[in-house]
Amino acid sequence: MAKNSFCFPYFPEEETTKELAGNGLRFEGKPSSTSWASMHQEQGGFAEDHRGVASSAYNSHRQAEKRRRDRINAQLARLRKLIPKSEKMDKAALLERVVEQVRDLKRKVSDTSKFLTVPTEVDEVTIECHTDIQRGSPANHDDHHHKNNKNKNKHPLIKVTFCCEDRPDLITELIRALKGLNLTTIGADIVCLGGRMKSILILDNENVRDGGKEDVCNVSAIKESLMSVLNRIVSWSTSTPSFRVSSKRQRFFFSSY
Repeated sequence: MAKNSFCFPYFPEEETTKELAGNGLRFEGKPSSTSWASMHQEQGGFAEDHRGVASSAYNSHRQAEKRRRDRINAQLARLRKLIPKSEKMDKAALLERVVEQVRDLKRKVSDTSKFLTVPTEVDEVTIECHTDIQRGSPANHDDHHHKNNKNKNKHPLIKVTFCCEDRPDLITELIRALKGLNLTTIGADIVCLGGRMKSILILDNENVRDGGKEDVCNVSAIKESLMSVLNRIVSWSTSTPSFRVSSKRQRFFFSSY
């Protein structure tokens, strides 16, 4: 071998350095056919895995979207059964009709609730004075079809609303308290439901006459006394839950005084 000759185990660098574009892989030396095959096989595996993940995500999204559309269509079908003549309506028209129907129902419920007395779970007592309440059921005191039954003498009438726990002797105690205040019941609306009672009473005091400061003082004194009595009745009913009525309650009428 010549004196200045060298023996390279591989090809020179300019001939043996290979860089695969796009992958950033750099090989030194002469690549064998086995390494190239292995590299292509690994790249193919990575691509297959990526396509598998993308396909799985796409299928999952498509199934979720299909379930969502099915739920919407089921709800729309249910709404079509509730709305008359809605078979040929598109979705926008159907939803608009549903909104109108709900608003109409809310308005009807609001109008109906003015004539209904339903006990609530809250103990309450309210007292108001009026000069234009009709003599009759307090639930209809806003009805303009009974103008002839209004308080023609303009005596200040007292409207009492209270809600509390129901018990057998509650009405008896209430009658006794009203008699003690010289009040006459000219209208009553009493509802018992689920162990609760709500009463709306229209009371009159013949000793009170409209037209002066003395009348205002008398009404104020009556309101204070009545509020004190009713608060005591309500609080006593709340503190004695054992008096809940389980059978049909005995009926009492105010015609006795």
